[in-house]
Amino acid sequence: MGDNGKILIAQSGGPTAVINQTLAGIVLEARKFTEVSRVYGALRGVEGIVNEDFLDLTQETTHNLEQVALTPSSALLSTRIKPDNKYCHDIFKVLKVHDIRYFFYIGGNDSADTARIVNEEAKLAKYDLRVIHVPKTIDNDLMLNDHTPGFGSAARFVTQAFMGINLDVRALNGVYIGVVMGRHAGFLTASSAIARKYEADGPHLIYLPERVFDMNQFLLDVKEVYDKYGICIIAISEGIKDASGIPIITTLCKEIEKDGHGNVQLSGTGALGDLLADQIREKLNISRVRSDTFGYLQRSFFGCVSDIDQHEAREVGERAVQLAMWNDMDGSVTISRTGNYSVDYLLDRFEDIAGQTRHMPDEFINQAGNNVTDAFKFYVRPLLGSGLPQPSWVRAPRVSKLINND
Repeated sequence: MGDNGKILIAQSGGPTAVINQTLAGIVLEARKFTEVSRVYGALRGVEGIVNEDFLDLTQETTHNLEQVALTPSSALLSTRIKPDNKYCHDIFKVLKVHDIRYFFYIGGNDSADTARIVNEEAKLAKYDLRVIHVPKTIDNDLMLNDHTPGFGSAARFVTQAFMGINLDVRALNGVYIGVVMGRHAGFLTASSAIARKYEADGPHLIYLPERVFDMNQFLLDVKEVYDKYGICIIAISEGIKDASGIPIITTLCKEIEKDGHGNVQLSGTGALGDLLADQIREKLNISRVRSDTFGYLQRSFFGCVSDIDQHEAREVGERAVQLAMWNDMDGSVTISRTGNYSVDYLLDRFEDIAGQTRHMPDEFINQAGNNVTDAFKFYVRPLLGSGLPQPSWVRAPRVSKLINND
């Protein structure tokens, strides 16, 4: 590698509560190497690269970087652009002009694909460039990763939210539907299961994109739980689909929005929860039915962060720099679970992660497809971090009735 080359860092896709830990990890580790002349940050991901919209992070104080690390969302701002080959060629052109020798792209599977194409451009041009994809996504859907930075904190938020929902719904009875992010993978929705402490606690039903959603069976499930407890709390993934693979929201909703990639708009709308609530009111004759769509809340909720997630997000950034600088390697950093509980950071091929989706394993989902197994709870609990609060019910004995005793 050439001496005195520059480093460029960019963030992509949905923000998380810990993505800036990764940014800080890369910057602080990179500034230790004398062969690095500058550490740049691109604003708005690949858009910032092609527009040469850079910050010189070499001139940021360590104290402020540490404060940024504790701040949710993407400090360098983000983008939803999925670059094609021409766009990646333009990215490479900018990297070359600015003498960028190390490119770290923090993001999901689309970001891994971008890193792969840019890396191929550099090889074709015989330009010395190390490209590292650094994992991030609350969806937890990157191949080869046991879990991804950002997921643990989002899962902690979902868990704590359902703890509160349990208490709220128990106080007044009724049915509650919580719609959680997850277009293709149900990990985040499934984490709501950790909210259960008492036998009657919810979520009583959990529906994930990995299983076919059948409306008639859904209504039967709700009725069974409601008849037993007088309440029914449901966690449901935004991406649930019917037997044809069509998102349920499109079968219930007349007007469908689409995002920049042509995908059906699942987030930012309460339509799915409202439509399912209407079905329960009409078909089961239950009047008190409520729904919430967690939306952006679960991604960057301030003050609800997993310490494990924080530490790993920092380390994955540090390790990315070490692999690029010491080992002179390209690829995607992955998190591997060892023992119970520890992790190791490996480097895998872009091709094994780019453009692919990891789903919930079958052993994590119950046979009926409306709940999770103990194996999933064992998997997810360490990721939520330490100090998870626990609700308590009043357990004083009932007083004998003196008038209404029949």
